[in-house]
Amino acid sequence: MMVKILLSVLVCLAANAALADLANNVRCREIGFSHSAEVRDIQAFRSFIDADARFVSNEVLRGVDAIAEAWAVFFTEPGPTIKWRPEVVEVLENGTLALSRGPFRVVSQDTDGNVVENWGTFNSIWRVNDDGQWRVVFDAGNPAASAPDDQTKALLDADDDC
Repeated sequence: MMVKILLSVLVCLAANAALADLANNVRCREIGFSHSAEVRDIQAFRSFIDADARFVSNEVLRGVDAIAEAWAVFFTEPGPTIKWRPEVVEVLENGTLALSRGPFRVVSQDTDGNVVENWGTFNSIWRVNDDGQWRVVFDAGNPAASAPDDQTKALLDADDDC
């Protein structure tokens, strides 16, 4: 009886460790996705987007080409910059879908040349593809209701460990 309980505990621990590894993989993919926009690398950005992707905002963008076209402003100088980081990552137990959620910041200039920061929260659904890579299949964001707290600002300013 004790051996069965011990085996059950070990199996649960191994499953939890595997899910934690998957969650960390998704977290790092999300950071890499943001980094591609931060350095204005449109080809890298496109590589993170699933062929079936849907990005939802005022309209629904369908597919890599439509999404990249709509996001082109972030890849051209002197366009606005964008940065985001996952605060929460959850992976289904079957390891095929994951949710990442966290803050984003868009920095632009107004017509007088003043720097303007806009904050919000993104939600991304990631799907593991046949090649083993996680790619964004659904994405949506909302503007923040209020100014971000220091912890949220720190998340975007922290060094990445991926």
